[in-house]
Amino acid sequence: MSASAVFVLDLKGKPLISRNYKGDASMAEIDHFMPLLMQKEEEGALTPLLTHGKVHFLWIKHTNLYLVATTMKNANASLVYSFLYKVVEVFSEYFKELEEESIRDNFVIIYELLDELMDFGFPQTTDSKILQEYITQQGNKLETGKSHVPPTVTNAVSWRSEGIKYKKNEVFIDVIESVNLLVNTNGSVLLSEIVGTIKLKTFLSGMPELRLGLNDRMLFELTGRGKNKSVELEDVKFHQCVRLSRFDNDRTISFIPPDGDFELMSYRLNTQVKPLIWIESVIEKFSHSRVEIMVKAKGQFKKQSVANGVEISVPVPSDADSPKFKTSVGSAKYMPEKNIVIWSIKSFPGGKEFLMRAHFGLPSVEKEEVEGRPPIAVRFEIPYFTVSGIQVRYMKIIEKSGYQALPWVRYITQSGDYQLRTQ
Repeated sequence: MSASAVFVLDLKGKPLISRNYKGDASMAEIDHFMPLLMQKEEEGALTPLLTHGKVHFLWIKHTNLYLVATTMKNANASLVYSFLYKVVEVFSEYFKELEEESIRDNFVIIYELLDELMDFGFPQTTDSKILQEYITQQGNKLETGKSHVPPTVTNAVSWRSEGIKYKKNEVFIDVIESVNLLVNTNGSVLLSEIVGTIKLKTFLSGMPELRLGLNDRMLFELTGRGKNKSVELEDVKFHQCVRLSRFDNDRTISFIPPDGDFELMSYRLNTQVKPLIWIESVIEKFSHSRVEIMVKAKGQFKKQSVANGVEISVPVPSDADSPKFKTSVGSAKYMPEKNIVIWSIKSFPGGKEFLMRAHFGLPSVEKEEVEGRPPIAVRFEIPYFTVSGIQVRYMKIIEKSGYQALPWVRYITQSGDYQLRTQ
């Protein structure tokens, strides 16, 4: 079972718009949501699911809005939460920014969308590209003739329209890996994982069948190729277009793609990653009147690769003033509102070392409390490189008209939550 009703509330808990799908729970029950939420918040026992009597509230917060689904049954909670996040995604596609003002300005379209997104408490058409074919923002234009629902909605392939044509058939594949890393003060790695996504941008005519081949370890073992240059993928999540039964049987990623941009899959690798950019820092305080910070950054990736847009955020004492900087490359900027120095390096080649020295004045009165030092955070992006070694081995494009299509592949590694603790 799923949701009885869906509400969009403002920060005070006042309903802006709602849709009753099943009629089994009173719409007045929503009045209990905000007092219950505030009570749980005060008690420090706030949970994503709140219960009042026989009614359960499943809620999420987005900007200055609460999206709440109510149910009286033992609903599939993960389905309801996925639906609420999908509602946010669809509304954001339509209105750019999803906030209280955009809800008030678009009541008619939102009612139409809520009708199509869910039926009798079960999610229906949630693909914004398909919805935009028949729910348009030019709602006030009168059109003669009968409006028709696109056949896509009733197709087995609800995410792709028929009759798409391109002069040049191409597929762009982006393999993007984010590195999450936490290094302790003694240099030992506490947390290390890779979160990867494969994004596609398709310009293909007709109804093509695509098959994507990766150097997946399980596939290599199934076909007796050994483990060389293969990658063990964990927590794999696919777009709805992927045939899961085919993947379970022989690890083939087979699908009819949506038109344009979409995220085909995401995965995670819980492996020990060598820190790509290593940071060492030394802080010296002189007679409580000044402080000197020296930061050394070293690129620990292949020499032929280059990290772009590197930003190293170095925490400084909250009472520091009169900053002076000296850098061997790039530029340093003091941001007193955040108590950090940002050292920016446009281009950071692998194997290179760079230095930054910062000099700050301190007030003569020594602070009583000892400040905890936040970690140094690093941002970067390395093109044409993946940490995990994942590779697109092939992309087969099969379409009944037999056209030739060009697949293009790009690899990017970037920083996720990348932090190094300092002494």
